[in-house]
Order: sequence, then C-alpha cells, then structure tokens
Amino acid sequence: MNSSHPVPQAGRPVWCLGLMSGTSMDGVDAALILTDGETIADFGPTHFRPYKERERDAMRAALKEARGLDDRSARPPALAEAERIVTDCHIEVVRTLVAKADEAGIAAALVGFHGQTVFHAPDRRLTVQIGDGARLAHETGLPVIFDMRAADVASGGQGAPLVPVYHRALAQRAGLALPVVLANLGGVANITYLGADGTLGAFDTGPANALMDDFISRRLGHAFDEAGQIAAKGRVYEATLARLMDNPYFAAPWPKSLDRDAFDASAVEALSVEDGLATLAAFTARSLAAGIALLPDRPTRIVAVGGGARNPVLLGHIAEACGVDAVAGDTLGFAGDFVEAQAFGFLAARSVRGLPLTFPGTTGVREPMRGGVVAEAA
Repeated sequence: MNSSHPVPQAGRPVWCLGLMSGTSMDGVDAALILTDGETIADFGPTHFRPYKERERDAMRAALKEARGLDDRSARPPALAEAERIVTDCHIEVVRTLVAKADEAGIAAALVGFHGQTVFHAPDRRLTVQIGDGARLAHETGLPVIFDMRAADVASGGQGAPLVPVYHRALAQRAGLALPVVLANLGGVANITYLGADGTLGAFDTGPANALMDDFISRRLGHAFDEAGQIAAKGRVYEATLARLMDNPYFAAPWPKSLDRDAFDASAVEALSVEDGLATLAAFTARSLAAGIALLPDRPTRIVAVGGGARNPVLLGHIAEACGVDAVAGDTLGFAGDFVEAQAFGFLAARSVRGLPLTFPGTTGVREPMRGGVVAEAA
C-alpha cells in the first residue's frame, strides 16, 4: 500500500473506517475502529445513512438483474445504476463520518468498503458486490480496501461470513465466557461459534430480517416491523412453519452460506400481517436453532447483533427455540448496529497487513485466505 497514511502494524493500531451495506438494504452503516487487525484498541464515532425508497428500488432492480449474471464484473444497466447510487451514498457517508472524527481529534487512515451484495452463488464460484472502490478512494482522499469476498470464493470457499475473525476479537475484548455464539441478524442470519478449545466456526443459518421486511413492505408498505410490535400481536402457525423448515439446507454440514433470496415467504401469504410476521420470526429462530444443533458444544449464551437484535420478539423466539439465553449485544457494551461496519474496518487493517480474512472453519476454504483489493487515494 503506497499511501501517505499510516499503515497498521502489530501492536501499532490505526484508525480504520468501516462501511457496511447489508442484505436488508436499510442503509449504510459506518464506524471508526482503532485496530491493528488483531486486537481492538478503541472505538470511534459512528454514522448511519438510511437509503431513500428510490435508492432501495434501484437495488431491488439490481438484485433481479444480477440473477442472470455469469461474469462478476458485468454491469448491465440496472446494476450500473445501482452501483452509481451505492457509491454516491458511501462517498457521502465517509465525508460525514470523517467530519465527525475530525471534531473528536481522530484521523482515519484507511477505509474498509463492503459494497452491496447483489448475488452470491459460491457453488458457481461467483459472488457479486457492487460499489466502485476506486471512485470512493478518489472522492474521499483515503485508501480503500474492497472486494474482500472474491479471493475466498475463487478458491472454493463460501465467501461468507467474513465477520467471524472480528467477532473473536470482540469476544476477547469483552471477556465472554466460552463457548459462545455471536449471531448477526441482518437480512440473512449468520452465527460465529467460539469454542472453549479455540475453535472458530461460522455459517449462515437461514433468514433473519429479509423475509419479514419484504413481507411487511408488500402488505403495508413499511420498511420493517419496528421492535416486532406487529409480530407480537400475531400467532405462529406451526404447520406453515413446518413447511418453511422443510429444506435440506438446515441439516447440511457447515461451513455454508446463503443468498439473500434463498428463501421466500410464499407460505405465509395467506396469513394476516400479524400472523405472517410472527410465523416468519419463528422461522428465523427455528432455523437458527437448527444451526446451533450442528455445533460441537451448546453455547453458554447467544449474543445478537445487527438489526434483528433490536427486535425483542425475535430474540424471545430465538431463546425459546435454542434453549439458550439470547441477549442483545448492546447490553454487553457492543455497538450492535455497527458491529459489521466495525468489522470491515478491522478486516481492512488485516488485509493491508497480509493477514487472513477467512478460514476453513468459517467459509470452508482449504487454508486461511487473505483478501481485499486496495484502491489508493488520488
């Protein structure tokens, strides 16, 4: 990395700005983290920029168009337009957070940029994230590390989840008792298992918020069910839930990963909004419990982060389905809404140091894999 900005070294952390736009497509999360890519020294300011409805519409169009891709670099019209929008939003977010950081006396050294996943098919060695890292670097004046999944997928890995190595550092900093599971409840649910013997494992368990968000958007035009208030009024239809759970994915060995649209909510379309949301929340919980059952040891607790951690109805379903205490990461001092953004700052530091981002137990890749592409600042 040929930049005038400081580069992280072992024991010499730098401020890294992480960016995340997840499968729920609610907006861009951004967070600053002081790290050397192995440990966490401190946390800095955060920022969230919600997507406007027209921006979400453009990304939904890109999701549909991306299903026909066989070349991850192709940008047919809908993808090109969505990539422009995604990049513009991230430029705005970086500038806003850099201004916040300046007020706190913090200077970001580099940016970790996830982009927006529009298609993920690791069985075809194909994963597509849109977002122009080179333009982001040029417009913000900061080196940008992006495209962090591609090397893993090209080597036969699942390319997801990428966050487990950060979860490990977070758990160590918090002194969590092992074994423990950190559950990231975004559009898709994924878990990181930290074993008492040092085992690091991770995989996608099933849907988290995506099905519920899509369902309520179709029925009421809402972006999501705030704190599960509507689902709380409904009842779970067990026969419908059994149909949703009738999928070989849940019993398949891990590591494994999912595309955002791997499941659909057609089974609940005949239900009321309340009952449909309650049943979909139970589906997220039951599929997560199926994942927990595949682990070598039952965790002492489940720590939830991501948007779903703000949904007490969902957390209640998870605790009941798993038979394990489920708590929101915020109760332990985690910035639950910004854990993934922090993770991409952490991964950026690892990337420039040549440290692995993925591991056999997290993505199924044969050996620990480095990843990321550097776009130098102009």
